[in-house]
Amino acid sequence: MRILVIGNGGREHALVWKLAMSPRVEKIYAIPGNPGIAQLAECVDIGIGNNEALAKFAGEKGISLTVVGPEAPLANGIVDYFTGRGLKVFGPSQAAAELEGSKAFAKGLMQKYGIPTARYAVFSDPDQATAYIREHKAPIVVKADGLAAGKGVIVAMTEEEALRAVDSIMRDHTFGAAGSQVVIEEFLQGEEASLLAFTDGTTVVPMLAAQDHKRIFDGDQGPNTGGMGAYAPAPVVTAALQADIVRDILQPAVDAMRQEGRLYCGCLYAGLMITETGSKVIEFNARFGDPETQVVLPLLASDLVDIMEACVEGRLAQCEINWLNQAAVCVVMAAGGYPGDYAKGEPIRGLQAAAEEGICVFHAGTALRGDTVVTGGGRVLGVTATAETIPAAVQKAYAAVKHIDFKDVQYRKDIAYRAMNR
Repeated sequence: MRILVIGNGGREHALVWKLAMSPRVEKIYAIPGNPGIAQLAECVDIGIGNNEALAKFAGEKGISLTVVGPEAPLANGIVDYFTGRGLKVFGPSQAAAELEGSKAFAKGLMQKYGIPTARYAVFSDPDQATAYIREHKAPIVVKADGLAAGKGVIVAMTEEEALRAVDSIMRDHTFGAAGSQVVIEEFLQGEEASLLAFTDGTTVVPMLAAQDHKRIFDGDQGPNTGGMGAYAPAPVVTAALQADIVRDILQPAVDAMRQEGRLYCGCLYAGLMITETGSKVIEFNARFGDPETQVVLPLLASDLVDIMEACVEGRLAQCEINWLNQAAVCVVMAAGGYPGDYAKGEPIRGLQAAAEEGICVFHAGTALRGDTVVTGGGRVLGVTATAETIPAAVQKAYAAVKHIDFKDVQYRKDIAYRAMNR
């Protein structure tokens, strides 16, 4: 069969890498892809916002299954467009993807159906948002309502920081239309975890719990990023706790969406805070997490194509999903200056030297200049290692990182420190 993967980041490289392992797959196309993906798939330059051109390509190439990586095409209705033309596609519809596309919608759904989450209020007037912050004090969390590439969340430890966040989002329009509303939430104390799940709209099958590292610097210091690394399985989510999360959060969310006439099919991502009073939802995403995908998929023992087809065809309950009894760690190598302004076009050295058994170097923001791979984004590479234990995977990942270099490279030196401290 022929597969099409939409997207060009580390998540999509991991998806292509895993899908390519299926004996059922004869060819993979990626739109637009990247230099790492190009080693496994044919990359084609079509705008990922052009549903008509994407569907035309899928029809002409006889694509059996399209897998949508990023959130923007989902919010743009790619799944509805493809389905309407008889094309099989893995991902939620436009109506279902609003679970990620609008934080206000997601919070309203959770409140209506009793899904545990932080107390919150929604504002479209910056003066009212400011008054609310002054009344409730810091620490407090300010979020742009719409899609902001994982950067529209400010965990404000001081009142001044929270007020600046409102000004930035609502008055300076830092995130454009995504900031026309803000969601302001209580600050939750605990440990974060990500639990992704496969779903066909009725059945929910969790993947292995992972933990992302959002802040740019060691010790969780500095501004939030799209994610500086991850590891799985996250020991904070025990087998018993995972069962509780499926029962109290993931299954109710999928059931709620179905009851709202928004059948949710694809990958559902729950960003969680594990508090003393139980797990609470920080956010839902309507797709695979990045960089969590780079640590979860290397531990999947089953055929990803079979699972995705079962989701699309509504028969996930009959699908057996198995996992390796191993650990995976991903260290993100980022451009100097990220998550602020950063340079592009810096040559990357040592990619071949880093490649060994049990190591995957997933390309997140790279480009080609002639035959040379150069930096092309803020998060440049995700260096992932698998091993028997988390400490062994950490050692292996950082040994691989040492082989790779580019100008002003930055990366965290403490990925998986919480697991190590246990």
